[in-house]
Amino acid sequence: MLLIDLSEYVNVTSPAAAPAALAQAQRQPPKPPPPVGTRAPAAQLVIAQTDQLDPPGTRVVVSRSFADFTSQATFDIKKCDVHRLEEGPPLKAELTREQGLQYYRVMQTVRRMELKADQLYKQKIIRGFCHLYDGQEACAVGIEAAINPSDHLITAYRAHGYTYTRGIAVKEILAELTGRRGGVAKGKGGSMHMYAPHFYGGNGIVGAQVPLGAGIALACQYQGNNQVCVALYGDGAANQGQLFESFNMAALWKLPCIFTCENNQYGMGTSVERASASTDYYKRGDFIPGIRVDGMDVLCVREAFKFAAEHCRSGKGPIVIELKTYRYHGHSMSDPGVSYRTREEIQEVRSKSDPITMLKERMLSNNMASVEEFKEIDIAIRKEVEEAAQYATSDPEPPLEELCNHIFSNDSPLEVRGTNPWARLKSVS
Repeated sequence: MLLIDLSEYVNVTSPAAAPAALAQAQRQPPKPPPPVGTRAPAAQLVIAQTDQLDPPGTRVVVSRSFADFTSQATFDIKKCDVHRLEEGPPLKAELTREQGLQYYRVMQTVRRMELKADQLYKQKIIRGFCHLYDGQEACAVGIEAAINPSDHLITAYRAHGYTYTRGIAVKEILAELTGRRGGVAKGKGGSMHMYAPHFYGGNGIVGAQVPLGAGIALACQYQGNNQVCVALYGDGAANQGQLFESFNMAALWKLPCIFTCENNQYGMGTSVERASASTDYYKRGDFIPGIRVDGMDVLCVREAFKFAAEHCRSGKGPIVIELKTYRYHGHSMSDPGVSYRTREEIQEVRSKSDPITMLKERMLSNNMASVEEFKEIDIAIRKEVEEAAQYATSDPEPPLEELCNHIFSNDSPLEVRGTNPWARLKSVS
């Protein structure tokens, strides 16, 4: 598929004539590529090898010219359902080759990182709460592709993917999961409490991050910096009363907040149909416009959040987005995930709607990348994750005297009571 008529580029020559023949072949103008989109320069590979079956002294010169890759393509994406909007996001999305490879690389890294976390948890190296994000990678990557690094994001306890897309290295995330000093929160936050610039966690209380996100949006409006806040929550948290209080205040004050429900179909072990009288989560804002998006398609997510960010930046107030997605693991590592759904259901989603496979097939079918290129990316990611796991299991744990550090910011050291009145620890900002 990648070679253009290899037989045309095979010449049998004597050793002395080989360089001249090769130079002549290279001087000849290349055939024009097929007219498919805008194309990048061709990559050429010249391999000289000796064929042992030919007479002694005969060299076979093989020049492989790989087909040009399409540098940009336009794809049809699924139409979004809208609420209180005259029109929604576009029905087509443009994708460059560089963007596609980057989206693939980030989604695959999150997938491999989560699978490694699963392995370390089962080895009892990671302990406590641990909620994995595999299956939902298109949500995090699509959102990040649509907003600016200076925009703000806050989410619930399924936070590993967003921690990575917000700029934290894999080794710092895994080290936080194993409770080591090199972790993003110095080993004291664990799975649910990771932070980065303009990323406010990782929050353990169901739904509590949503009013915090509204407060961040209020700060953006107050400072007039044209930034937005993405406040994420799950379908299980969608029935929390504090969400509706936040909706009301955000609508009254026209806050630049994108309220985002990651609907992965199950809140802990309860399907959305059994938990919610209305499963149209994008309409829950009532007086706030809403969009329901295919959360398994990274391009669909990206275009919806571009639309939503522009809505907020233009002063129109908040918007609600429902991302229809799916988690492959259980709710947390203590949940096998198959007591309330079948293995066949999980496998069907994997085979028909996997976000990584969908992007990969799009790029391959439009000649935007090669199978070998994806394999090289996969190998590099596996190596990175393995090295991160080695770091996360060998880095030392934080000493006891650092347990109470960073309680306050820019404050003088103070004593903190320990587990009994006689145990005194010091907090250093």
